Amino acid sequence: MCESLSIRYQICNELGRGRFGTIHRCLSAAGDQFFAVKTIDKTLLSDSTDRECLDNEPKIMSLLSPHPNIVQIFDVYDSEDSLSIVMELCESYSLYDLVIPTSGGLNEVKSATIMRQLLEAIAHCHRFNIVHRDIKPDNVLFDSRNRVKLADFGSADWLGAGEGMRSVVGTPYYVAPEVVTGREYNEKVDVWSAGVVLYVMLAGIPPFYGETVEEIFEAVVRGNLRFPPRIFRTVTTEAKDLLKKMICRDISRRISAEQALMHPWIVGGGETTAPVD
Repeated sequence: MCESLSIRYQICNELGRGRFGTIHRCLSAAGDQFFAVKTIDKTLLSDSTDRECLDNEPKIMSLLSPHPNIVQIFDVYDSEDSLSIVMELCESYSLYDLVIPTSGGLNEVKSATIMRQLLEAIAHCHRFNIVHRDIKPDNVLFDSRNRVKLADFGSADWLGAGEGMRSVVGTPYYVAPEVVTGREYNEKVDVWSAGVVLYVMLAGIPPFYGETVEEIFEAVVRGNLRFPPRIFRTVTTEAKDLLKKMICRDISRRISAEQALMHPWIVGGGETTAPVD
């Protein structure tokens, strides 16, 4: 731990643990405000890609802050062995915790409310040519006012002018097919992933799945989007229309985050009179 970090903050209980480090609750020296601190052990980074992501994360978060739907960064402490990022403290649950126990999915109004805020965060990233590249329920947090907060920019990167990306990053169920196949890709991979998140919110299950990572990837690449009648019998046509436009294999036809925000289902807050198929 950096000495300056321990002077300005009191490190409290652990909130989470990842491949390269941990997240703790911490208290300001004045004792009047709690934060979260993500500490990454640099000795565990094995390749240049991991180190580049480590360097990018605080820079990207600083560029994007403040935004009402993105976790805000406050301090960065960098030493030879570790990097600590002091961030806004969110509630102790994520969208994953909200969706998974329901098994049957969330209602459309709740789903639309969450998705609108997530799309606001994604659109903000894309305005700065930043691609998050790991949109999933686990990275969608909530603050004390129950606002959506997009978190974990460890896989995020800048999209160069006229350039695409090729690094294979993301989470199997949510990653876009162009990432899996190694093709050049752009910011629309975040839209695909957000579409999968919306599908999970409405259905309680992912649209593409398998017994192994390889099987999941094969299903993603096929991109055969289905709406099982038993699960989607009460989901409106407008909600399905948005899903089709976000989870679209043809990148040229896949809508942008800005376009998704203007979709009638989002604008109407999930309260629609559109018929069920």
